[in-house]
Amino acid sequence: MDIHKAADLLAQLGNPTRLRVVRFLVRAGYGGLPVGRIQEEMEIPVWTLTYHLNHLKVAGLLRQTRKKTSLWCRVDFQRLNEVSSFLMEECCSEILEEHREEPVHFGSNSL
Repeated sequence: MDIHKAADLLAQLGNPTRLRVVRFLVRAGYGGLPVGRIQEEMEIPVWTLTYHLNHLKVAGLLRQTRKKTSLWCRVDFQRLNEVSSFLMEECCSEILEEHREEPVHFGSNSL
């Protein structure tokens, strides 16, 4: 991923509402959720949610599919992993050997 694409994706996630939606959909897993349920559970007005979902879709962070009369949304986990990997790909590469510490492990309690 080049730096410009990463910056675009991170800019989309820089909006608090969009970041909340992505985190909510990450918890929903690979199957995603219908828009109505997202709107109901997150208590976001329909037009506001539509606006933010469109930004995430255009950025490639969100996939949408129609199932009968419902529009379902799911996170594009591959794209999310790509931007995470981009941020971490050169982690600690400039540290001199004598200054290296124990490896950093990222998990839910690491930050």
